[in-house]
Amino acid sequence: MKIHHYTKKSRIQVPVETAFAWHERSGAIERLTPPWEKIQIISRSGGIQNGDQTFFKVKVGPFWMKWLAHHMEYEKNSMFTDIQRHGPFQFWEHNHRFHPDGDHAFLLEDHLRFRLPLSQISNILAINSVKRRLNTMFEYRHAVTSNDLIHLSHYGEKHNIVITGSSGVLGTALVPFLRTQGHSVTRLVRQSSKEPDEAYWNPYYQEVDKQAFENVDTVIHLAGEYIGEGRWTSKKKKRIIGSRVKGTQFLAHTLCNLKKQPKTLICASAIGYYGNRGDEILTESSSKGSDFISDVCEQWEKAAEPAIDAGIRVVFLRIGVVLTPRGGALERLLPVFRSGFGLTFGDGNQVLSWISEDDFLGVVNHVIHQTKLSGPVNVTAPNPVSQQHFSKSLANIFSHPLFIRIPKWIISNIYGQMGKEVILSGNHVLPDKLLATNYSFFHPKLEDAFHHLLGLFPYDNEAASRFDIIRS
Repeated sequence: MKIHHYTKKSRIQVPVETAFAWHERSGAIERLTPPWEKIQIISRSGGIQNGDQTFFKVKVGPFWMKWLAHHMEYEKNSMFTDIQRHGPFQFWEHNHRFHPDGDHAFLLEDHLRFRLPLSQISNILAINSVKRRLNTMFEYRHAVTSNDLIHLSHYGEKHNIVITGSSGVLGTALVPFLRTQGHSVTRLVRQSSKEPDEAYWNPYYQEVDKQAFENVDTVIHLAGEYIGEGRWTSKKKKRIIGSRVKGTQFLAHTLCNLKKQPKTLICASAIGYYGNRGDEILTESSSKGSDFISDVCEQWEKAAEPAIDAGIRVVFLRIGVVLTPRGGALERLLPVFRSGFGLTFGDGNQVLSWISEDDFLGVVNHVIHQTKLSGPVNVTAPNPVSQQHFSKSLANIFSHPLFIRIPKWIISNIYGQMGKEVILSGNHVLPDKLLATNYSFFHPKLEDAFHHLLGLFPYDNEAASRFDIIRS
């Protein structure tokens, strides 16, 4: 019977104790799960020590399969092991090893031993696909581990954080990131709180569990109606405005009335503040645009003024197009581009100011610690591109042509004002404040972000050499 071995090693310049503690924190599994993989955590007991377990659902082809991972070996700052008790493999053992390399670096080694089900057939038909998938996954895991640990080494102070909008695309990614950075996170939710990390709030009824704010350092406010889907009817516009303005007003007044106020309130906003400005270079000091979304952003930010007046440091994250296959624009485009139907919207000249999901997370952590930052902060990569460049790069990733252009009149007729202000609009936004405070972008260039977020790492002779086979 064949047992396949895979080993991936990386040298990371942080102390081994820092790295091991990162792996022990809640959120590490979510951070290490590639965004293109269909993996859901059902339940977990404990962390990575002997006897701890995590129960997953994993999509294999068209089917969902259950995977029970059981931790059976643990040596602090040295190694831990998990095995598959139930899942898609006939046998699976994953050994995580941490080798000190001086006082300020270590060698991370992931070693797998696995056997495929129906191995006589699958070793012929499926093993190459499995090898590519594993290699891609661990290239991603090591890149994320290295980047997150570098963040952790730069920002040592830990905060008590309260967050709204934690169930959205950005919030779902942000919570585990903050926890692995050592922060304590409480999520404000609109249903009755069921989990230990949840607290109830309902801004429409002016209700909130104020105990959630005891000893809080930072509040992050992400909640708001999604704008990039469907036509903007009058009801939709009211929801867009109300979900942002009412929630922000209520939160700001709540914080002002606390006996012990948080030091920082970080509010989501959007680069839509600047409106459709063509090639004009826009920074945090640029004026407001004249679009509906510009007015929404202005009202959104003004709603936090009570907190500013109370002496709380308030930061407005003017967020660009966040790239992640988990949601938003990229998730919607991927099936089309993978199928070979690369397309451009309108003339394709509209400027797209984007940021990768990983950099969005890093920027939030940067803003938490950079106490001199306040007011608007542009959350975009330093290299905006045209929409045509974006589409061409995405098509090239999948080795497909870019040959479909959807005219402006079709987009305007189907989507109305939303199409004009979101799909056909553009603005050339630069992150001046982030660059001035020395934020180091993980993905400053679009193509690098695509390769990382979509798992398009090269599988060559070097990658193939990480696999060995032994017989047992």
